[in-house]
Amino acid sequence: MLTKRIIPCLDIKNGRTVKGINFVDLRDAGDPVELASIYAKEGADELVFLDISATEEKRKTLAELVYHVAETINIPFTVGGGISSVEDVDILLKNGADKVSINSSAVKRPELINELVAKFGSQCIVVAIDAKQVDGQWKVHLVGGKVPTELDLFDWAKEVEERGAGEILFTSMDHDGTKNGFANKALAKLSELVNIPVIASGGAGTISHFTDTFKDGKADAALAASVFHFKEIEINTLKQELKEEGIPVRI
Repeated sequence: MLTKRIIPCLDIKNGRTVKGINFVDLRDAGDPVELASIYAKEGADELVFLDISATEEKRKTLAELVYHVAETINIPFTVGGGISSVEDVDILLKNGADKVSINSSAVKRPELINELVAKFGSQCIVVAIDAKQVDGQWKVHLVGGKVPTELDLFDWAKEVEERGAGEILFTSMDHDGTKNGFANKALAKLSELVNIPVIASGGAGTISHFTDTFKDGKADAALAASVFHFKEIEINTLKQELKEEGIPVRI
């Protein structure tokens, strides 16, 4: 059985790490380079860096900051925000990213997934999907959750896999920042539907939430931000407890 991954997420705005609730009410969480270094030392399996306002502000991800983060860590590093072309990805990979995450640009032009996979390989293309329930249906949202679409989460996830993406990062906007647990029913359905890894995001508040998302949500990895940034959960402690629960993790 593959080990389950614990992934801290650095949401970046104006060069600082921030964290909000339901994608709004952002507060400062520290210097991204310092946090990245701490997480790598504490046993994080990977790191995700999302320039959360890049798409809205129509600018590119901060390549220089990506370079400084990559310099300080020795774990896989995924970067997203404002990526819309092969050239964008090329710049980020050259600055030290191991994978890239695309979201709004993939929905607007799905062929981008095929193009990036053809150029760089499936293993480094992650498609992030932000969704929330609208009238009982999971609908995809764009531009940091600000723009609703009629696209169904599960239909889009299947298309993403068919186009060659290596992973899906699913964030439940309803659960984001609430610390009430992950969207495990939706995650379990996603994990049954696709054969590529699914990363759970949105809702981590306690160690039991991680246990539940691996057992009930069938997630391959769990991503969280504020519980790590504000020292509510230590990664080492989390992994020890997951191991005791019979969940395979890298200690």
